[in-house]
Amino acid sequence: MSGSDYTSEVLDGSPSAGGPGSAGGSGPGSGGGPASLRAEQVAQTRAALVAAGRVLFGRDGFAATSVEDLAREARVTTGALYHHFPTKAKLFEAVFLTAHDELMAAAADAAAGAPDEVESLGRAFESFLDAMLEPDLQHIVVIDAPAVLGLARFTELDERYAVAGIVAALDAAVTSGRLAVAEPETLARLLLGSLTRGAMLIANSAEPTKTRDEVASTVRAMLAGFAAGDWQ
Repeated sequence: MSGSDYTSEVLDGSPSAGGPGSAGGSGPGSGGGPASLRAEQVAQTRAALVAAGRVLFGRDGFAATSVEDLAREARVTTGALYHHFPTKAKLFEAVFLTAHDELMAAAADAAAGAPDEVESLGRAFESFLDAMLEPDLQHIVVIDAPAVLGLARFTELDERYAVAGIVAALDAAVTSGRLAVAEPETLARLLLGSLTRGAMLIANSAEPTKTRDEVASTVRAMLAGFAAGDWQ
């Protein structure tokens, strides 16, 4: 499960971006030439702005990063920045989605090869908690995102790319007989909420590694409480 499709929409969704169905697309069947070159330049500029935001928002935070800082880091004009992103917050959203993709990919890698569905979930959750020890991801995903995006938008984007994957894993665990869950989607949202709150605890802890371990063990205990033999 990945947010890459939506990230592409945010980054390349305008007609001038050469996305699917646009007049200047550079995909199969395109004749190339000036239109495709323009589309490539648009994509490169947007990618440079997102990369700049990833660095500066992660290092300095949203409030301390100016539009001028972002343009300078991306080596574009402020006018070019506003052409692609009407507000600094819109650029932050694209950066958030990129960071979210990184987290989802890392979680999938961590879960691969687990001996069973429950362990797969546990490893994926711990991968996310490990990432929350990184100051740049803390800044973007935990500290700034709820305030910059607004809680409703933050929750929408967070759940859009995570809930379905957790539900699928829970369904697989139920099918295999390892878990007994009456409402997988409800549990998935509760687990995701616990992880988000755990990430906030880590970000604000004087002993983040210790807090990470405590959160991880607590989330695993929550999962263990739904073991098929113990469920009523």
